[in-house]
Amino acid sequence: MSKTITFGPVTRIEGHLDIEVALDAVNGVQQVVDARVCGTMFRGFEMILGGKHPRDAIPITQRICGVCPTSHAMAASMTLEAAYGSRATPPPDGRILRNLILAADFLQSHILHFYHLALLDYVDSAGVVGMSPAQRYAAADLISGPEASGLLAHYVKAMDIRRKTHQIGAIFGGKMPCTPVFVAGGCTQTLTDTLDLATAGEPKASERIAQFGKLLGEVRGFIERAYLPDVRFLMRRFPAYSKIGRGCGNLLAFGAFDLDEGGEKKLFPRGVSTDKQDGALDVEQIGEHVTHSRYRDAGAVYPGRGATEPEADKAGAYSWIKAPRYGDRAHEVGPLARTWIAGLYRRGPSVMDRLMARALETRQLAAAMAGWLEELSIESPTSVDFRHPTSGSGIGLTEAPRGALAHWTQFEENAIGRYQVVTPTAWNGSPRDAAGQPGPLEQALIGTPVRDKDAPTELLRVVHSFDPCLACSVH
Repeated sequence: MSKTITFGPVTRIEGHLDIEVALDAVNGVQQVVDARVCGTMFRGFEMILGGKHPRDAIPITQRICGVCPTSHAMAASMTLEAAYGSRATPPPDGRILRNLILAADFLQSHILHFYHLALLDYVDSAGVVGMSPAQRYAAADLISGPEASGLLAHYVKAMDIRRKTHQIGAIFGGKMPCTPVFVAGGCTQTLTDTLDLATAGEPKASERIAQFGKLLGEVRGFIERAYLPDVRFLMRRFPAYSKIGRGCGNLLAFGAFDLDEGGEKKLFPRGVSTDKQDGALDVEQIGEHVTHSRYRDAGAVYPGRGATEPEADKAGAYSWIKAPRYGDRAHEVGPLARTWIAGLYRRGPSVMDRLMARALETRQLAAAMAGWLEELSIESPTSVDFRHPTSGSGIGLTEAPRGALAHWTQFEENAIGRYQVVTPTAWNGSPRDAAGQPGPLEQALIGTPVRDKDAPTELLRVVHSFDPCLACSVH
C-alpha cells in the first residue's frame, strides 16, 4: 500500500515549491511511484505588462527573478528587435557586451547552484560550520571528515568567487542584478577612452576591459581547480545518481550567445532531441497546457496566442505553473539539454549528469568570455538609433542558466496588448498536461529509491539537480 508524503517549501531554491510523492515497495525497494510538483504562488507579471510601453518590458521582466534577470533583459530586448525588424540589429560591440553581461550572470548562477544549493545534499557539514541541513538524516549517505572539510572550504571560497562574477557583470552592465543597459538595438554602455569621465568617477574603457579580464581569470582558475574536480569527485562518490533522476529523456534548447550579426551562429546552438532523435526546433510546436494549472483552460495554446487568466479554485489543478510541451511531449531544458544539443556532453539524463553538464558549460562559457573581451573595439558604437514603430509583434528566444527562455509580445499604439513568458522551470517543473503526462521533474522523481520516508534526502538531490526557479515559473 502506497504512502503519500509532502515536503515543502523546498529549501535552497529560488521561490516556493512543494513536492508530493507516493511511496511504495517495488521489488522490495521503497521508491517513488507517483509525484506532483506544485508551484504555490502567483505573481502575474504578464498581466502587469498589459498597457505598458513595449520598452518597459526590459526593466519590468528583469524583476521576475533576482538570480537570472539578465536573461529576461536579453529575451525582452530580442522580442522588441524581432518586432522592430532589421533596423534594430545591434552592432558588433553591442552584441558582444550583451553576451559578456549575460555570461557573467550564467557564471554566478552555476557556481551558486553547485556550492550553495546542491552540495549540502551530499556533505555532512555539522562538524565544520556548526549545523548541517541534512544533520538529522541518519539514513543519508553523507560525505564527512577531511573530504567534507575540503568541499566546504570551496563552499566558502565560492561565495567570494560568486561576488566577483557579479562584479564582472556590473563592469559593463552598470549594476547587478537587473542591469539598466540592455535596450532594443544593443547596449547603452559605451566604450571610449577619449571622453573625460573622471568627474563621473568612471574608468576608461581600456581600464574596465583590463579589470574584467583580471576578475575573469580568477573565476576561471576556481572553475578549473575546484568546481570541475569537485563535481567529478561527487560523481565517483555517488555512482548510483548517474542512473537516478532520468526524467522524460527529451531535451530542448533555444540557443544563446549570438556569434554573428544575424544570430544564425550561436555559442549554444538551438535544437531539440526527442526519443534520442536530434532535430531542428519549430517554435510553432510549442503549446502550453493548463489542465492541472490554476488558469482558465483554453486547451494547448501556442504562447504567442495565449493568455494568463488565473483561476485559483479550479477543480483538478494543483500548481500555479503552466505545462509547456513541444509536440505534445514533455522536454527537459537546462545545461544538460544545451550541452547535449551542442555535442559537448552526451550522457544521461541523471542527477549527476545535470551537475556535470552545468560545470562543463561554466568552463566553456568562461573561455568564450575571454575571447569576446578581446573582440571589443574601443570607440565603436554599441547600439543603433532608429525610429521605434508604434505597433508590432515579436518573439525572443534565448537561454537562462536553468534553460530555454522565450518572450512573446504584441503591441498597438505603444501599449502592450499581450505579453507571454515561458521560462525554464515552467518546462521542467510543469504539472501534468491534458493527456496526464507528468512534467520532467515529476518524471525524474518517479522511480527514485527512498531509504527513510522521514528524511527523503534522495528526493532533494533529484529536485536540486534541476535547480528550479519558482519565481520565474509562476510569473
